[in-house]
Amino acid sequence: MTLNGWGRAAYASVIACAPEGADEVIEAIRAADNRGIIAFGGGRSYGDVALNSGGRTVLTALLNRVESFEADSGTLVCGPGLAFHDLLAEFLPRGYVVPVSPGTGFTTIGGAVANDVHGKNHDRSGSFGDHVRWIDLLLPSGEVVRISPESRPDLFAATIGGIGLTGIMLRVCFNMQRVPSNAVELREERMPDLDAFFATFERVRATATFSVGWIDALARGASLGRGILGTAELTPTGMPDRRAKRLRVPLDFQAFAINPRVVSEFNGWYYHRVPTGARERLVPLERFFYPLDAVLDWNRVYGRRGFYQFQCVLPDAASAVGIPRLLEEISCSRSASFLAVLKTLGSEGRGYLSFPIRGYTLALDFPRRPGTEELLARLERITLDNGGRIYLAKDSRLSPLAFEAMYPKLEAFRAVLDEIDPQARMRSDLARRLRIRQGRTNRIS
Repeated sequence: MTLNGWGRAAYASVIACAPEGADEVIEAIRAADNRGIIAFGGGRSYGDVALNSGGRTVLTALLNRVESFEADSGTLVCGPGLAFHDLLAEFLPRGYVVPVSPGTGFTTIGGAVANDVHGKNHDRSGSFGDHVRWIDLLLPSGEVVRISPESRPDLFAATIGGIGLTGIMLRVCFNMQRVPSNAVELREERMPDLDAFFATFERVRATATFSVGWIDALARGASLGRGILGTAELTPTGMPDRRAKRLRVPLDFQAFAINPRVVSEFNGWYYHRVPTGARERLVPLERFFYPLDAVLDWNRVYGRRGFYQFQCVLPDAASAVGIPRLLEEISCSRSASFLAVLKTLGSEGRGYLSFPIRGYTLALDFPRRPGTEELLARLERITLDNGGRIYLAKDSRLSPLAFEAMYPKLEAFRAVLDEIDPQARMRSDLARRLRIRQGRTNRIS
């Protein structure tokens, strides 16, 4: 079958299986030959992190059972194919949510571990890996081991954020979070420029439970970085459980999505929809966590050529210089889409390849068209010059030299892979592109 990243710019022809239990997963990994094998979950990684061209793939969608839940402690054990939407539907009525949610509820728990995903509450709650207690991991050798921060800590650190290269997860144990209702109280406020964003973020990041900024990436000059900052708190005031019907994008709309005038007009409307002086309202948790999930197949708006998403994080000390440089480069290119998100991140993740560092993270989409790859290369250089890193779950174009420079614990990660997978049975297109199993490259200057 053919699989693709969510950006529809990376495709892979693979031999796939969809096991229903551990025995079938073990059989699949033992059948892997020199073409290698990788797990594929919800298909929401944007690039090639879960693709294995010409090789084998384990589809984890049927490994989606909740195996146990302890209400007193919130401890839950489940299969790697369980999606965040399914967890929310089952446990929110009981007063629990996953403590860290990515931007889409179609992400699976296995994908959340493999990419060490973060949400709108990273300053307060860290990334998903910070809440994992243990993992039952099928190693490339066919052996099943239980790993945790206390048991085989190096393998645990290589698996959290390890982009699926340490083996295939069979069970994940993590802690759920109690919530007082099914809603948050959301405050939205216009930010006239990037300086206002930085000043307000610095004020709220120590107190707000959730915070996220939308940026008009086409704004220039004195309005560079204008946008809307949303902060939210859990509230005992609930809302009626009225699940909205999801819309679906039926066709490709490339001409619409890459038209700078259309994007600019939309961004202007979106900015002014929040009145001067801010607004506050109750919002269902599901809609707050996963706003884009209201439109199925929204990636089709970029047409058949697809799109790239770029997401980087810059350290606090470099963000006041680096983020404006990125936005100026993007604005001048006139290539940005409707979606541009600015958030703050707190402490580093547990994993050797975890994305978060304390700083500011910027994420946005670019329609795939002539010149986009060159733009991404320039953004990579700016990110590197400012001590930042690019998120592998979103990446399609990062160079191996920049990857090595951005992830200082890469050698520790490689050492674990050399120990548990000397034949390199776990493979992916991203791992080949970044030369993860090929030793050190020439140091970038």
